[in-house]
Amino acid sequence: MGSLSKGEILEYHLGGKIGLDLTKKLEDQHDLSIAYTPGVSKVCEEIQEDIEKAYSLTAKGNLVAVVTDGTAVLGLGDIGARASIPVMEGKAVLFRSFAGVNAWPFPIDNVADENGKTDINKFIDIVASCAGMYGGINLEDIAAPACFEIEDILDDMLDIPVFHDDQWGTAIITLAALKNYCFLSKKEPGNISVVINGAGAAGLRIADMIKAFGVTKCVICDSKGVVSESRDDINKYKKRHAVSGSGGDLSDVMKGADVFIGVSVADCVSQEMILSMAEYPAIFAMANPDPEISPEKVKSAMKDRKYIMATGRSDYPNQVNNVLGFPFIFRGALDVRASKITMGMKIAAAEALAQLAREGNVPDSVKKAYGRDFEFGPDYLIPTPFDPRIKKWESLAVAKAAIEDGVAAIKELPVY
Repeated sequence: MGSLSKGEILEYHLGGKIGLDLTKKLEDQHDLSIAYTPGVSKVCEEIQEDIEKAYSLTAKGNLVAVVTDGTAVLGLGDIGARASIPVMEGKAVLFRSFAGVNAWPFPIDNVADENGKTDINKFIDIVASCAGMYGGINLEDIAAPACFEIEDILDDMLDIPVFHDDQWGTAIITLAALKNYCFLSKKEPGNISVVINGAGAAGLRIADMIKAFGVTKCVICDSKGVVSESRDDINKYKKRHAVSGSGGDLSDVMKGADVFIGVSVADCVSQEMILSMAEYPAIFAMANPDPEISPEKVKSAMKDRKYIMATGRSDYPNQVNNVLGFPFIFRGALDVRASKITMGMKIAAAEALAQLAREGNVPDSVKKAYGRDFEFGPDYLIPTPFDPRIKKWESLAVAKAAIEDGVAAIKELPVY
């Protein structure tokens, strides 16, 4: 936490980080009669006659529920729903600040089964029963593998977008970074070899995303080594990405790899592993708060060799952070009233971010916020979260993809 003191942090959070803003005035008897009884009954009748009017006559159209049971919070693990509220409030702050989306924490207590794991059916029942108020559901910090089934079932069940950010958020931003690595290195996605360390929600969805991009040589490692077909201790989600052969460990598969993607633990990659990679490698060491290998160690090892480095931290170049994704993805989805967030919409988000970084012309406000210049290249692979152009580029791309994929109720593109 650097120079931040616990006292300063706790004081900042006193009273919470979010509140309720009224969008209409309430100043006299006339306003009261419209806002509540008797006038509000007319609005209820309108919605009863045409349920779609809930989007225009209530807050539903621009409101996202940030839903969790607190079983996999940041680097803290299973801390429970109530202890997770500050993180969910933080998510709501980012939704509002970056994309103008209203969001509200939806922590769910007491949904563990007899083994202490997430009761999938109970969780789904609770969310589905409350979903009518919201225009979208952002699932957050739910332990794997339950999170996969929860997202799949709710996505099929509900008529609003359901998006598990821990699965897809990091994956989308990673794909944007990988696209620009391929652009800079002049390597084709079908020819590169990728190693992913970490086989949780993020690692498995990163594999899905980069394979959709055209990557064919992808190996995933977990704490027990390579996820291979010879192992009998992997779940069905890992089996989809299991490789043939007897496996091995991380150091074995790093040899000759073009790209390392880490969503695992600190300091699990050595300088020797980095030096064993292919020419002009990419090292995306995204464990938080401490990466799988520090940028300083990579720089020391590589000396004059060309490479690209990314982390999940804001104090190094190329921060792969899901704040570049979820606010703007939901903005685009809500504005065309999408019923789902499709793979096409996710890929469109990644492509928009990659293109924006290549566009250049970074606003002075961004340069001031970071105290440096930005030019597309190894130290500027993806945009920064404070770039005001992201909303126009990414949200518009997502909205367009929703229309093309046939999941949008509104067929006209929004204007940002």
